[in-house]
Amino acid sequence: MTLIHPTAIIGDNVSLGENVSVGAFSVLDGEISVGDNTILHSHVAVAGNTEIGTGCEIFPFASIGHCPQDKKYAGELSRLIIGDNCTIRENVTINPGTSGGGMETVIGNDVLLMAGAHVAHDCQLGDHVVIVNHVALAGHVTVDEHAIVGGLSGVHQFVRIGAHSIIGAMSMVENDVIPFGSVLGNRAYLGGLNLVGLKRRNFDREEIHTLRAAYRMIFSNEGTLRERVEDAADIFNGHELVDIVVNFVRKPSERSLCMPKNGVDSHE
Repeated sequence: MTLIHPTAIIGDNVSLGENVSVGAFSVLDGEISVGDNTILHSHVAVAGNTEIGTGCEIFPFASIGHCPQDKKYAGELSRLIIGDNCTIRENVTINPGTSGGGMETVIGNDVLLMAGAHVAHDCQLGDHVVIVNHVALAGHVTVDEHAIVGGLSGVHQFVRIGAHSIIGAMSMVENDVIPFGSVLGNRAYLGGLNLVGLKRRNFDREEIHTLRAAYRMIFSNEGTLRERVEDAADIFNGHELVDIVVNFVRKPSERSLCMPKNGVDSHE
């Protein structure tokens, strides 16, 4: 049974699934669809061309789907897509896409956006991403699956954050972060691999050892980065985790790569 508080405002073009709950003083007005078993607590504001998946929970004062904070935005009917089983905490803001970025902002499944986080236009978040309190993602940022962005961090527009990586709290990230990487600082530097995350997600010990060896090769001081990446691709050919890193580095990007501060750390 769908439960709508009498003080909530639901526009004519809003589609609500089964067993949806809309709390007091929430406003849903736009081309909006909300999936089954999703809970919107009080004072939630949803607008625009927005799709919210099943089993989500959105907390008070979240602003979902309102127009981008981009002066180039000209009212184009862009979209915001939020996957299933996402948790969006208090005061989170998420903007839809723009014509300059593919017209879509996409939040994957099982994503946690903690209080005060901002996801700007044209961002792409993979499954199981965690964005901690008061993180600001600028436009066109990509955060791949299982990445964690620590509290009070800022991420520059067009930055790519690789799968299973972790950003330390209060970091300013202006360059791409390799998959499985651990970065921190202002401006953020690559401090090693996210070994804790790899172990928590039950990656095989031998896979981790191989990844560490490839990391040391790629971020050594001999030759150019391109040469070291190609050497790693040849030597570790067929190793899944290494291939993920190599393909990430090879992919064209608007940003440079986040590098170690003083060469490869000894623990790597």
